[in-house]
Order: sequence, then structure tokens, then C-alpha cells
Amino acid sequence: MARLQEARSEETKQAILQAAGRLFSAKGFDAVSIREIAKAAGCSHTTLYIYFKDKEALLHELSVGPLEELYRQLAAIQSAEALTPEQKVKQVSSSFIHFCLTHRNMYTLFFMTKSERVDSQEPSSALNRLRNQMFALLQRVLLGCLPDVGEETALACARIYFYALHGIVGTYSQSEESAEALLERLRPTFELAIEVLLAGFHKQEERE
Repeated sequence: MARLQEARSEETKQAILQAAGRLFSAKGFDAVSIREIAKAAGCSHTTLYIYFKDKEALLHELSVGPLEELYRQLAAIQSAEALTPEQKVKQVSSSFIHFCLTHRNMYTLFFMTKSERVDSQEPSSALNRLRNQMFALLQRVLLGCLPDVGEETALACARIYFYALHGIVGTYSQSEESAEALLERLRPTFELAIEVLLAGFHKQEERE
């Protein structure tokens, strides 16, 4: 009986998460109420509060696991001794773009909803700490190609790189093509974009 109750409890929790993900993706985080989520999940709002204290808790549960997996993938590329700094930037960029396009229905939720400054030293939530760790990792990979830039320029370059990645993802966020099809067709263009970006950074480095 206890196992049956545990299974039912887990089913209810997953139903709530799935309903929240669908509604957040379709309507935006702020436009969705707890009552809407509960109704879509087939439970009462009081039942929902047994599992999640508020919408931010739902956001955390939906986002942290996938983002932690992405972070591990990017960290593995960063630590690969066989890769040159430029190869690391290209592979990290490709992995980031692939992840975002694969999860395009949740992309805004994962990276934008309730976000804070990427250089915040004390983010207010675990999710934003993870987001900022992701940005810091991307910055370290990029600076492997720009070892002599100053601290202020380093942050500016990392932000520009971040903008470029999100710009690519945003361009295709509504595409009906799969992530695999998009990358197969456009990988050379994406890589050229990163090469051009690095060339511009190197030019700026020379000026400094």
C-alpha cells in the first residue's frame, strides 16, 4: 500500500510539473496562476501546495536538472586537454545552441524567467546561481582565446558572446525544424559566426 501511495504521489507531482511546463511555455511565467496549473494537472490548488510552495519552486524544479546537465557537458569540453582554446569555444557554442534548440519550448523559462545580472555575486536563488555559473564557464572558455584582455573588457566580451549565442537560438526558436536538422544545415554558419566574433575580439585585444 505504501508503495502504491508513493507511486500515486509521484504521478501527481509529475502531472503538476508537466502542466506547469506547458502553461509557462504557452502563456509566460507571470501570466499563469497556481489554480490554472492545478486544474491542468487534474488536482486542487491545495494539493499542488503539498508538492510546491509557489511558482518559483516549480520554475526551479523544471529548470535546474536540465541546466545542470548542460553545465556538465560544457565543463567536460572546457577541461578537454586535447582541444585548442578555439576548438573549445566552437564545441561549447555548438553544445549550448543544440541544448537550447532541443528545449526551445522551455528555453525562455530556463534562461530568462526571473533572471538576474550575470555578474551578480550573490544571486537570490539556486537557479540564478546556476545560470551565473553557466555564464562564468562560457566566459572562462572564451577568455582561453583572449588571455591578455583586461577585466572590464573580458566581461564585455563574454556578454557579447552570450548575446550572440542567444541571438542564434532566438532566431530559430519558432522553427519547425528539429535541432539536429538545424545544426546539420547551419553548423558551418554558426561556426563562422563564432570565428568572426573571435576575430573581432582579437582586434580589440590588439588595440588594448
